Amino acid sequence: MNDKFWLDTPLEKMNEAQWESVCDGCAKCCLHKFIDDDEAVKAAPTAHINTGEQIHYTNIACGLLNTKTCNCTRYDERTALVPDCVKLTKENISDIFFMPTSCSYRRLHEGRGLPSWHPLLNKGKKAKMHKVGMSVRGKTVFDHDVELEDFEDYIAVWPLDDVD
Repeated sequence: MNDKFWLDTPLEKMNEAQWESVCDGCAKCCLHKFIDDDEAVKAAPTAHINTGEQIHYTNIACGLLNTKTCNCTRYDERTALVPDCVKLTKENISDIFFMPTSCSYRRLHEGRGLPSWHPLLNKGKKAKMHKVGMSVRGKTVFDHDVELEDFEDYIAVWPLDDVD
């Protein structure tokens, strides 16, 4: 694999190994998010956001997340085990409105490049990412420990941080 493939390979042309390595492993995608919609009768997943709506990130993490390593404990099975889990693909990359601005896929899609803390720029290690606070490590509670009706009590703004 070209050492700096992301500089000259568009996301849609990346092979599987390249695509997977773009993930910085911050686990912000494993956080529950919601759109405050007064007209909604019950909570439901959505594939779009309407004009004027805002996504609220919470510090509530999926129960499959290892909160120390920021890895999914059942990565290959995640979408079957958690039906609302969205698998980011080349086909849906343009619909990533729900990903925080620090997401490496989003950054590359928007032409902003990888952040200096990305593991690909740090010998494959996540240490710098954790040190600068870009991962969910030490900031979350599990979804099985929280009532859905209480999600608004867990709104967090730190997932929106984007260092460099």
